[in-house]
Amino acid sequence: MAAAPRLAQDAGSVKKKGDKRRSAMAAYLSLDEHAKATGLLQVLRPDGTSDEDSLPSGLDKDLALKMYRGMLQVRIMDERLMALQRQGRIGFYGEARGQEAAVVGSAAALRDGDWIVPALREAGVGIFRGMSLRQYIAQILGNASDNSKGRQMPCHPCDPTVNYVVMSSCVSTQIPHAVGIAMAMRLKGDIGKVAIGYMGDGGTSEGDFHAAANFAGVFKPPVVLFCQNNQWAISTPGTRQTASQTVAIKGLAYGLESLRVDGNDVLAVFEATRYACEKARRGDGPTFIEALTYRVSAHSSSDDPSRYRDETVTLDWRTNKDPLVRFRKWLSGKGWLGDAEDARLAEELEAEVREATAAEEKAPLPDVGTMVDDVYEVVPRHLREQLNQYLDDRRHQHG
Repeated sequence: MAAAPRLAQDAGSVKKKGDKRRSAMAAYLSLDEHAKATGLLQVLRPDGTSDEDSLPSGLDKDLALKMYRGMLQVRIMDERLMALQRQGRIGFYGEARGQEAAVVGSAAALRDGDWIVPALREAGVGIFRGMSLRQYIAQILGNASDNSKGRQMPCHPCDPTVNYVVMSSCVSTQIPHAVGIAMAMRLKGDIGKVAIGYMGDGGTSEGDFHAAANFAGVFKPPVVLFCQNNQWAISTPGTRQTASQTVAIKGLAYGLESLRVDGNDVLAVFEATRYACEKARRGDGPTFIEALTYRVSAHSSSDDPSRYRDETVTLDWRTNKDPLVRFRKWLSGKGWLGDAEDARLAEELEAEVREATAAEEKAPLPDVGTMVDDVYEVVPRHLREQLNQYLDDRRHQHG
């Protein structure tokens, strides 16, 4: 099996000679459409260094540390919840390990009121935008605190308060929904907001992606289509997924501006997504973003990737291209994050996960009556009779 593609060493060096004052993003946007869709925007080098002129405008210590906290929160949350699954305390889990920069970098570019239409690994987007950790854990447990009353598979949270739409296990069905939400916002005159629709690389092989991209290209709603290309669609490698030169280039056929970004560089992801969101808010149409990253974990707790891929490639991405290590080195170099502060933050986030888990494990299961009450405004007689019979039988069984 062929090794996964390397990140280009000079992928972010899209500046032209003598053009040292332009940011990496400005230089990248000066390229033609094909070059943007096949190149790779990079702000932070793999060793965590950068040119000062390459950095996003307006980036300050507070925003940088907020993004780092969000990335570390996703990492710790995933580690602890995967451990719970292995202990038999939850039934299923899917990590975003190694993809934290793509998750948080895109989330940081959003605003309150924007709509988030996720795929499998974007819970960190919802939490960064205000979804509570307890709500996420409640959904995984399927208890009475869960917004969906335990009716979804684990890792399918939703939170109407932050416009975080529940994901679907059916790959790519969410992409037309994101485009539809954006079209509806424009029809309603809800100006200045965007919908962001996430997908994986495998999702771009589904018909729903192509239908959604076509609608977006024709009607130009305020939508950002964001692909986390982690190079594996469960056990199918990217080389078997598509014959396209890149994933991003697919968007050009539909009239979408298509950007390709180093998905392990949180600042590059933030820059690209912020550009796409600002463009959409102005009414200038949609953008398709491919964030090149790698799934260093299993597809889910039910998967064993060692059976189908070369794990020496995975080890390289896990050890040499870790987005958290990369960003931590940059923050340390700026004098914005020391070892002691980093350790305290990790302890704080660990405690948050443990406290939220302990609280939600004590919550009861959803009331059985919600099976019909939440479906019908007026419950049909036959269902009410069946529910009452069930409740009578249960009372007799328990004395």
